[in-house]
Amino acid sequence: MAEFFVLLLEHLDERQRRYLLGATSEMLGHGGTAAVARASGASKALVGRGRQELLAGAEVTVRVRREGAGRPLAEDAQPEIVGALDALVEPGTRGDPMCLLRWTTKSTRVLAAELGRQGFSCSHVLVAGLLKSMGYSLQGTAKTLEGTSHPDRDAQFRYIEEMSRRFLAAGDPVISIDTKKKEMVGRYANPGVIWRPAGDPVRALDHDFPDPDLPKAVPYGIYDVAHNEGWVAVGMSSDTADFAVNSIESWWDHTGRHTHQNARRLLVTGDGGGSNGARNRLFKSRLAEFAAKTGLEITVCHFPPGTSKWNKIEHRMFSHITMNWRGHPLTSYQVVVDLIGATTTTTGLKIHAQLDQNEYCTGVTITEKHFKSLPLKRHKIHPAWNYTMHPNNVSN
Repeated sequence: MAEFFVLLLEHLDERQRRYLLGATSEMLGHGGTAAVARASGASKALVGRGRQELLAGAEVTVRVRREGAGRPLAEDAQPEIVGALDALVEPGTRGDPMCLLRWTTKSTRVLAAELGRQGFSCSHVLVAGLLKSMGYSLQGTAKTLEGTSHPDRDAQFRYIEEMSRRFLAAGDPVISIDTKKKEMVGRYANPGVIWRPAGDPVRALDHDFPDPDLPKAVPYGIYDVAHNEGWVAVGMSSDTADFAVNSIESWWDHTGRHTHQNARRLLVTGDGGGSNGARNRLFKSRLAEFAAKTGLEITVCHFPPGTSKWNKIEHRMFSHITMNWRGHPLTSYQVVVDLIGATTTTTGLKIHAQLDQNEYCTGVTITEKHFKSLPLKRHKIHPAWNYTMHPNNVSN
């Protein structure tokens, strides 16, 4: 009988085991309960309960336990635990805004420990289950807030779109410009993962503290909207207006004038701040020199403040560069150049990258007299953001 139970009991659920033991006990008659208990290793109480349930006419059901059996749910036994947990996760809106957990990593173990201090009985596993039932999930931050919306924002977007259509329809180039985030050069960890042999990760330094003396790469990009092509100058110095316009000139000399041989105009779209900002006098002065040198009529349209993510270069080129070099330490300037140049997409994006070893000085000022002499014509629609530089001689 013992062998019979060993072979069969492990394949049955709790209810089925109880009924099998009870049925065998009933079949054996007097002394059956004790015999079954010895052979199966179950308690006499369990065997007796199974026997009694069968004799009483047990209902045929898929339930393992009778309704109401088992340990009560934590939220039923401790009805206030859900509210307490909710207050810990969102203390700024539902609980005490001065709660210390507001400034900690709220892992399930930390939350369980805090709930324990408040008198609740729970494990980190229970906390995880409660959070899911409450509609919480693990999430990162989302960069969607743009700050105060400028009243002319939508009108400027429409104007940039209209100007782009006009230039492209006429066969004139439209470029999107911007500086990518500065990157530390060295064996520093780069976010992301790459395929590597098991147990052989790319080795990087265990710290990456900001240091003004460490070498930094300054990628300045030009994205040709019509040809889906990019040009990136990797600077070793400061991100200045000189660097920005020199990068545009390099793109034109090496690529632009060949792909747009009949161009007489150039439309430049970019952010409203930084080295190519709408208020940057040096940027305008250098653009005037570029226009005089090339004979191009250069129109510039700046995006409103706080809307840089709408700049085409951000999502059509820079995002792909970031994905391409994820997990790779940028150990040298050449590595930065090579990784940028190796970036491609299924839509045919091609990028040329080169190192710019020039030293760019900061703090260069443009006098009021020189600025007024620039061949600059502001547009009627938001003249601070939209202007055209004519290819006339520029006085020094």
